[in-house]
Amino acid sequence: MMNTLDAHVSKWNLLQHPFYQAWSQGTLPVSALQAYAREYGAFIATLPQGWIAVGDAASAEVEVEHARLWDQFAAALETRVVGQATTVQVAALVATAKQLFASKASALGALYAFEVQQPATAASKLEGLDTHYKVLPQGVRPYFVAHAEETCEKDMILTQIATLSAEDRLVCSAACETMSKALWDALTGLHPSC
Repeated sequence: MMNTLDAHVSKWNLLQHPFYQAWSQGTLPVSALQAYAREYGAFIATLPQGWIAVGDAASAEVEVEHARLWDQFAAALETRVVGQATTVQVAALVATAKQLFASKASALGALYAFEVQQPATAASKLEGLDTHYKVLPQGVRPYFVAHAEETCEKDMILTQIATLSAEDRLVCSAACETMSKALWDALTGLHPSC
């Protein structure tokens, strides 16, 4: 099952997206970082729902704290998270997340798509901030520091996936693919020239 999920994620590997590549190279304008902080926070706020759907209240609480760190990221960029995303693709990501976070099987697939990429994307973004965006306040860093070091979610999710029925594993796989593409599309919407 893990191979199938990883194939979905690999197809839409966020580190390969031009948005994150521009961030890593320091060519992403600060205005794009601000839009990302402002808009993508609406998605970050949905993550506790996913963990609640899979029956993990402790991880849901951690995600609530991470949403606060995201708010700090936005504030450090002199913006704030919008309650509802206005970028079409980010709004679609939020809607997709809410739909997939409605059942355990689909929530596991959707969470896998996001969480399995988090350590690498957070480390890449942190390196980009430290290398190319040194003039930004230190408040831009804590969200990414927390996620660059957090690697246990993949195993937690895989342990739960192993208990699913064959039918629910298909639901989980489809959700992983759907979420992987929605995450990719959201970045495209935030920086159309990518």
